[in-house]
Amino acid sequence: MEHLQSSTLQLRNLTKRYSSFEAVSNLDLEVPRGSLLTLLGPSGCGKSTVLRMIAGFLNVTSGEIVVDGKDISGVEPNFRDIGMVFQNYALFPHMTVESNIAFGLKMRGVSKEEQATRVRDALEMVRLSHLADRYPSQLSGGQQQRVALARAVVIRPKLLLLDEPLGALDRHLREGLQSELRELQQKLGITSILVTHDQDEALYLSDYIAVMNQGRIEQLDTPIALYDRPKSEFVARFLGVANIFDAKVAVVNGGGATLSLAGQHIVVNDAGGQFAGADCKISIRSSHIEVVGAEDPREGLAGIVKTTHELGERVVYRVEVNGLDIDANAPRNNNRARYTAGQSVKMVLDPAHTIVLGA
Repeated sequence: MEHLQSSTLQLRNLTKRYSSFEAVSNLDLEVPRGSLLTLLGPSGCGKSTVLRMIAGFLNVTSGEIVVDGKDISGVEPNFRDIGMVFQNYALFPHMTVESNIAFGLKMRGVSKEEQATRVRDALEMVRLSHLADRYPSQLSGGQQQRVALARAVVIRPKLLLLDEPLGALDRHLREGLQSELRELQQKLGITSILVTHDQDEALYLSDYIAVMNQGRIEQLDTPIALYDRPKSEFVARFLGVANIFDAKVAVVNGGGATLSLAGQHIVVNDAGGQFAGADCKISIRSSHIEVVGAEDPREGLAGIVKTTHELGERVVYRVEVNGLDIDANAPRNNNRARYTAGQSVKMVLDPAHTIVLGA
């Protein structure tokens, strides 16, 4: 199946209101041509509402949905030239795999010869040519989702919308299909919007991620930037940062700073625009904290080990620092020192990955 002619998508002041409740509030977003952007957030944040407005299943209260420079917010769903994949597959049970994939082409009046060619290509693309005559009930969940994906892209849509497409699958199958979905999206070059609450899925699949909270975008960034440098406590917590603490800026030195934390001091490379004396919050991932012996000469936070757990390839420590519990991960390596409950240790925080969030 050839590379598709993809489109750009812009959402301008997009709002959806139910009586006095705003599900989506003045949302602005641009999805670059050929990229995959994920709307990520907890249940009720508005991400699915945005997707359904783009698809035309929900009316827009105000704002614009612009595809290739044209506002489509008033266009009927079947005229928007959008492919969509749902979590529950939404296949026709009385139709074969081949007929399910061909359905959209038939509705668009594509010739039988062209239908046959495009369905054959789509089946090859999702590696289901040998199952063309099967019915959905005869397929596994993963196979059904491949059929749904083939049906969505065979019409050569301008946009592909993915509404938690892997949410109904078990973890092993979901991880395998993530690779296939990403490979297919990049091969076709189709502009895509994915909705999910799964952080790992979003980080793996996306070119860009928009983290949503209460109908608004908290942060829009690349997966790496979002993971490494969350800009708010909400984003940090949603992306799994265990260590978020209150601190105070003691000294600002150039772009960096020395902070007071639990009665001790740490250094950060980026003060986050804060000034000396300011209250702030910091976030740091457990993997960016090294637990060392109390006698280690490096600067760090002195504490007492509360718990030690071995989880697969890593050791998880919880260390009490003047009443503050801090978590750290270390590789389970036989050459590394192990620490047990009650031991005095030092926690060395990576200054490049200790993020100042503001108060």
